[in-house]
Amino acid sequence: MAVFLDRDTRAICQGMTGWAGTHHVARMMEYGTKVVGGVTPGKGGRSHLNLPVYDRVADARRETGANASILFVPPPTAAAAMIEAIEAEMPLVVVVTERVPVLDMVRVRDALKGGRTILVGANSQGILVPGIGKLGVMATGSERPGGIGIVSRSASLTSEVVAQITTAGLGQSTTVGIGGDPIHGIGMRECLERLLDDADTEGVVLIGEIGGTEEEEVADYIAGLRPSKPIVALIVGREAPPARRMGHAGTLTLRGTGDAAAKIKALAAAGVRIAPSPHLVGETIRQALAERR
Repeated sequence: MAVFLDRDTRAICQGMTGWAGTHHVARMMEYGTKVVGGVTPGKGGRSHLNLPVYDRVADARRETGANASILFVPPPTAAAAMIEAIEAEMPLVVVVTERVPVLDMVRVRDALKGGRTILVGANSQGILVPGIGKLGVMATGSERPGGIGIVSRSASLTSEVVAQITTAGLGQSTTVGIGGDPIHGIGMRECLERLLDDADTEGVVLIGEIGGTEEEEVADYIAGLRPSKPIVALIVGREAPPARRMGHAGTLTLRGTGDAAAKIKALAAAGVRIAPSPHLVGETIRQALAERR
């Protein structure tokens, strides 16, 4: 079955009545995602996109049976919206908002402890399950149902890799953008665990970049597990200068840590096949899967 998102997913959108929420929720619904309502404080009782609008997440969940929420909420109030969804025990929360203040995300992390909510993001492009639905802003058109799971820190590279995997005749099971901000919800390792346990996923592509320790942590996990499913990694930023942010808030190397070379070394030592270039990811996973078969 699909990871995170399936045919039973019933989603609400926090911030649905704004421009971004309106635009992307309409695209999600066109793709087949079952969106059942929205939340905008002060606009409860109204209708938007032919869907009911509520003042609070708890009300929306109770009235619609929603089991997922996607946030299009500005950075200053995004943490409060996340915590509201967590306190309403929403099983899945996807956050597109970029550059949520770090201290706010510390509060969100604390709210997650001991709860039942899976948080994807902030600064996530979302979740895409071809033929089932999407929660987020991922481009569609080149995706196809298949057996390759994708976990990515990069939005633009995700679209490129999805297209390559489709061209290779493999298709995708689930694609997850974990977010590029320094502090976010579910990480690369947790997503990989779920994909390795998924019967419909035959292989996994990890898309990493400079900054943080996500890739080193997942390398340690792979080294200890030695999974039978092939794993390919693309790590970008080999030529990035130190102490300079590249793109978004999480792509930053400091004091000799978080650089691409160290991440590639750790993953390769764990048995992960490294794609030599962004344009060769599809062919690399195709070869790895063919050798396994």
